[in-house]
Amino acid sequence: MARFRNWQLFAVCVLTWGTTWHAITWQVGVTTPEFGVALRFALAGAVILAFTAARGGTLRFAPRQHAWFALQGVFLYGVSYLCVYHAERLLPSGLVAVGYSASPLIAGLGARWLFGVAITPRFIAGGLLGLAGVALVFWPEFGHARDAAGATLGALFTVGAVLLSGVGSLAASRNGARGLPFWPALGFGMLYGALCCFIAALAGGQPMALPAIASWWIALLYLALAGSVLTFACFLTLMQRLGPGPAGSIGVMTPLLALLVSMAFEHYQPDALTAVGAALAVAGNVLMLRRGTPVGSPVRAGAPAAE
Repeated sequence: MARFRNWQLFAVCVLTWGTTWHAITWQVGVTTPEFGVALRFALAGAVILAFTAARGGTLRFAPRQHAWFALQGVFLYGVSYLCVYHAERLLPSGLVAVGYSASPLIAGLGARWLFGVAITPRFIAGGLLGLAGVALVFWPEFGHARDAAGATLGALFTVGAVLLSGVGSLAASRNGARGLPFWPALGFGMLYGALCCFIAALAGGQPMALPAIASWWIALLYLALAGSVLTFACFLTLMQRLGPGPAGSIGVMTPLLALLVSMAFEHYQPDALTAVGAALAVAGNVLMLRRGTPVGSPVRAGAPAAE
C-alpha cells in the first residue's frame, strides 16, 4: 500500500464501500442472511489471518485476548451485519447506507461514556444534524411504500445495525488502545462473527446449501475480498498517514455513492425530501469529521460505513 497515493487509497475505499451495499442485494433472497454473512466473513477472516501469518505475524493469543476479539467480531461483523442484510430485504440499499451516517455519533458518545474521550459541541451538533437528515431520508418510505410495515421493520433493522456495530466499534477501539495488533484482531474478529452467524443459522434450522448462481458467488468474492480485506488495508494505510478524522471523510462520500447506485440499479426514485435529508446527513458528517474535532474512537468511530 505504500506505493499508492492518498487519493488512490481514498478512491478505492469510496468506490468499494459505496458499491458493497448493492452487492449485498445479490445475495439476499438467494440464501438466508445468516448463511450469507457467515460465509462472507469466514472467507475474509481466513484470508486476513493467512496474510498475517505469511508476513511473520503472530497468531497465538491468550484466551482473554480471544474473548475481546470475539466481542469485537460478534457485534461488528456478526449481528450488526445480520441486521444490515435483513434491512436490505425490505429497503433500497442506498437508504440503509445513509442510515449508517449516524454511526460516528453513536461511537463518539459511547467512547465518551466508556473511555472518557472528549467530544466537542460541534461533534454533537453535527451528529444531530446527521440524524435529522437520516430521518428525512427514511420518512417518505413510510408514506408511499407498498408495505409500510416492511418499511418500518427495515428502518428498525437499520437502527439495530448502527447500535450493534457501535458496540463492536468500541470493542475494537479498546483492543487497539490495549495494543492488540490490528490485523489479527480483524481476522479473528471476522471468524468469530462468522461463527456467530453459523450458530444462528443452525439454531433457526435454516438451509445452508451453496447456491448454483454465478451472481451470488461474484457478490461473495467481492464482499469478502474487496469489501472486507482490500478496502480495510487501504483505509488503515490512509488513517495512519492522515489521522482518523480526515480519513473518516470517506464516510461522507460512501452513502452518497450507495444512494446513486441504488437509483441506477434498484429503480429507487428519491423525492425532494430524500435529497434534503441526504444533504443534511452529509453536512452532519462533515461537521463531525472536520480536522480538530474528536471522533470518539481512534480506530473505528471515524471510519466509514464499511459494508
